Amino acid sequence: MTTTLTQIVNRVLLKDISWETYQRLVVEMESQPGTRLTYNQGLLEIMVPLDPHESYKYIISRFVDALTEELNIEIRGLGSRTCSREDLVKGLEPDSCFYIQNERLVRHKEQIDLNQDPPPDLAIEIDITSSSINRMAIYAALGVPEVWRYDACALTIYRLVGKEYQLRERSEALPLLTPSEVMRFLELKKTMGETSLIRSFRSWVRSQIKQ
Repeated sequence: MTTTLTQIVNRVLLKDISWETYQRLVVEMESQPGTRLTYNQGLLEIMVPLDPHESYKYIISRFVDALTEELNIEIRGLGSRTCSREDLVKGLEPDSCFYIQNERLVRHKEQIDLNQDPPPDLAIEIDITSSSINRMAIYAALGVPEVWRYDACALTIYRLVGKEYQLRERSEALPLLTPSEVMRFLELKKTMGETSLIRSFRSWVRSQIKQ
């Protein structure tokens, strides 16, 4: 499997993969945290994110951390934890995910089970190199209320309405944020170090709180 991945740059798509095989791979890949699996009814994509992908994932996740700290909002961040349900025959690893509104429901749970627990309130999706599988459809099937999607040109906020996502001009999970504000700070990333960038973001959050 590793040899195949190196031959196809950073991803491979496999067909007719059973749910049991997918679950075994999820366990086996725990020792390779940089590898991302996406599964949809027999289709399995194995992807190794490249540096730009990981960099933007990290920065946007830090925005969420800094914002919730300044607003004193309790969250449970679960990074790229596997979100899957056997009854749907679907699963994926978000680039990053957070419990916010439902944080209290999962705060003390060692292992979250999406068959009985709510899905993360917010998922971050870095889509610089598009997946071969429709990951947004999987998020919708799993019931993830909000997804932020960054494609290297723009950040888009999607809110789940019924069974489909609709565009939003502002986050409902974290109402202080709009796509334009996030993009403004992502643009600063080109000229600032990460520590300075987060410090600047925190200053902006504090200025908004005072208004």
